[in-house]
Amino acid sequence: MISFIETFQRELADESKETRRMLAIVPADKMDWQPHPKSMTLKALATHLAEIPIMITVALEQDKWDFAEEPYNPYDFPTAEALLARFDECIEKAENALAHASDDNLRDNWKLCSGEQVFMEVERWEAVRHAFGQNAHHRAQLGVFLRLLDIPIPGPYGPSADEMALYEM
Repeated sequence: MISFIETFQRELADESKETRRMLAIVPADKMDWQPHPKSMTLKALATHLAEIPIMITVALEQDKWDFAEEPYNPYDFPTAEALLARFDECIEKAENALAHASDDNLRDNWKLCSGEQVFMEVERWEAVRHAFGQNAHHRAQLGVFLRLLDIPIPGPYGPSADEMALYEM
């Protein structure tokens, strides 16, 4: 039977391919677009998606991520190419963190906080799972944003409606 770390490594490899496909089609001329005033801009959403693997690295290498001590300051990416470069960097660090982790330390406690305000206090494995959930959630959000901009989107787990049209020809 494979280890939990190995399952996380496989999931990261599979999901990163699909996330990369979505980030690759983010249009530079629409970065400031947002579907609703309460929504993130396309740039903010795509940047957040590109940097989600940071959570895996921090969860495996540190006991906590305290925004009061180590604030999250997203980079500014003007193009899909810049987003992809950052995403690749974040994936490489997450892969390295997984390669040096063991199932034994996945049961250790981990905390996401800002000073005394605690957002999440879980075991490390739960923080890694949370990062994967965030990836799926925000990738789907990005798909909606792109759909609203009439940009054909790839299907991560099978053909999208845009790709189905290719099969019907």
